[in-house]
Amino acid sequence: MARYFIGLDAGSSLCKAAIFDLEGRQMAEASRRTPISRPNPGWSELDPKTCWDAAIEVIAEAVGRSGVDPAAIGGIGLSAAMVGAWVVDAAGEALRPGIIWEDSRSQPIIDEMVARDPEVLSRIFLSSGSVMQQGCTLPVLAWLARHEPETLARAAHVLSYKDFLRLKLTGRAATDRSEASVIPGHAASRARSDAMISLFGLDDQRRLLPEVLDSETFIGGLLGHVASRLGLPEGLPVAIGAGDVAATVIGAGGLHAGSAIAVLGTTVMLGICHEEPSFEPRDVGLLFSLPGDLWYRSMVNVAGTLNLDWAIDTLAPDLATLPDRYAHVTDLAMASPAGARDLVYLPYLSDSGIIAPVVDRTARAQFAGLSPRHGRADLFRAVFEGVAFALRDLFDTLGFKDGSVLLTGGGARSTFWSQMIADILERPIVVPDGTPQYGARGAAILAATAAGVFTDIRAASASVRGGGVAYPPDPSRQAAYRRAHARYRGCRDRLLAKDS
Repeated sequence: MARYFIGLDAGSSLCKAAIFDLEGRQMAEASRRTPISRPNPGWSELDPKTCWDAAIEVIAEAVGRSGVDPAAIGGIGLSAAMVGAWVVDAAGEALRPGIIWEDSRSQPIIDEMVARDPEVLSRIFLSSGSVMQQGCTLPVLAWLARHEPETLARAAHVLSYKDFLRLKLTGRAATDRSEASVIPGHAASRARSDAMISLFGLDDQRRLLPEVLDSETFIGGLLGHVASRLGLPEGLPVAIGAGDVAATVIGAGGLHAGSAIAVLGTTVMLGICHEEPSFEPRDVGLLFSLPGDLWYRSMVNVAGTLNLDWAIDTLAPDLATLPDRYAHVTDLAMASPAGARDLVYLPYLSDSGIIAPVVDRTARAQFAGLSPRHGRADLFRAVFEGVAFALRDLFDTLGFKDGSVLLTGGGARSTFWSQMIADILERPIVVPDGTPQYGARGAAILAATAAGVFTDIRAASASVRGGGVAYPPDPSRQAAYRRAHARYRGCRDRLLAKDS
């Protein structure tokens, strides 16, 4: 009987794999950086060969570190950063760099659509439940059809990141419902939308979009030459898997109605699980179709931990190469008081702007209130606080009222940041037990469900629910953070008013 499952989680800049037992305990993990290329303003791409090699390396390394007998592994589950476009030929070879979610090259096409129909973005929202980002698959595909028709003429499939990796692992092309409904698609039916495809003028390219299957099902197994590189059995089943958001909700034990889950990763996100698709508030935020017939209504700040990585590289290059660089910058930030001595940082570090608490494609990150009295410690404190205040914006927009919030993502490893978020949200924060790799665990749980280990995916997610490290809000810091939040809101409102 299979006793272990592998989860692969390919993020925008970091590819991770981990192996889990049937109780969701992590046995080992491995990771590789996958640098984002930005060859032109607004472009965000990944090199397919680098990403594929990273996936192979981390799976093989995680299995080797675990000491688990490969014969005891029951399957592989996949998760990755969502949407974008990975264009491949009939042999599964990439025809160009992969375009990822934060790419904004399609904005001129979107502008043309709005000029023809000022209500078009609202109509898209009513179908997908999500503000359409420029890096979604359909606008990117429309850009490719206009600017690289020769590439599409040679293409057999246009895939998302995880689906590209699965094609390389198994030779089989498919996608899942979490991806299909946000490209933009149709949230209520958890599927692609013919109307949306036609809206973007892509009827001729419809053939490039693969079939849609349930996340918790297997499709094919490891190809022989891939299995030999991994040291795993040929034909080992590979699950359809899910986008990174859905996999994280599952892996955190949050797949039940009413649960609130925040993700402090490359992006920062807060959402609530619902039994029915929720489209409120209108024209803001994202709606994800989850396995198990649930929906995750979320608000997103496009840049999360990316702000801290940028700050380290830019403000502390002397620390950037240290293995414990996050500990060093945390110590720096802790040397500055709550409120960063009146310094404010707006964490809008993306070429695509922001999509919550309002949609503003031109909003950009900035410090406000900077003076000669501020030092590096204050700058870092302001960055930590700025991301936490952006999460408070999402919290307020979503209208979440009661209960604690599960906090996941790489930023949740920071006790300093987790406590700060609890203090600023004035709400208990819980970092779930078991693993820092919630997306990988969610992917592994999907594979275990496909193998029949669990009766259904809700039961599978419930099996890892409970426990964790709790961070109750500290009343002694409440007044300082309320004053700092008021300064942040004032700076935010002035920036957004100027951009409108």
